Amino acid sequence: MDSTKKTARIAGLLYLVNGVTGFFSIIYVPGKLIVSGNTAATANNILASERLFRLGIVSELICAAEFIFLLWVLYRLLSGVNKTHASLMVILGLVFVPIMFVNTLNEIAALTLLRGADFLSVFGQSQREALAMLFLDLHRYGFVVGWIFGLWLFPFGVLVFKSGFLPRILGVLLIVAGFGYLADSLIPLLLPSYENMVGRLAGIPLTLGEPAMILWLLIMGAKDQPLAAIAS
Repeated sequence: MDSTKKTARIAGLLYLVNGVTGFFSIIYVPGKLIVSGNTAATANNILASERLFRLGIVSELICAAEFIFLLWVLYRLLSGVNKTHASLMVILGLVFVPIMFVNTLNEIAALTLLRGADFLSVFGQSQREALAMLFLDLHRYGFVVGWIFGLWLFPFGVLVFKSGFLPRILGVLLIVAGFGYLADSLIPLLLPSYENMVGRLAGIPLTLGEPAMILWLLIMGAKDQPLAAIAS
């Protein structure tokens, strides 16, 4: 990784893996299995598609672990633009990683309850289903809390905007996406009755900023120049 083009392509590949695993575990699997407000249907779905549920957990862990490497490559690519902003980008991004790891324990707890291990015989089936739904809801709120660290997109966007070897519009889109993450984090806690409406609106910048960045890094890379030249 001694040139901007090569480093940008590696970052794009890692970003794509992060996006795919994140979408699968955070959006696709819950969307297929969890029925809002219906504990029995949710329990039946999970037990009938237990492998899919387990794949979601593993995908979530891969997403979290791989994000560390993505941040490292992005730091390599952009630290020459501004080391302070690049360090802030990495710090804010890294804080989200342990939240994701710990958050998977809520899914594991839910699955354990639904499978009904012997030591859970003290609970009735409806009680276990209700507790499992509680842990699944806590898992969702784990991401609500973690998305506050979508703040990492602000220094990332500033670095892209100032880089000179990536389009400035991508930096603007990343900063706007950062506001989308903030909305997804704060609104469910402050104004839960507006969560669905704000979630739809916040989804617009989220579906523009990061996907655009991924595609550009993968397809176009960056204006080719030695990384050492940027730092100097």
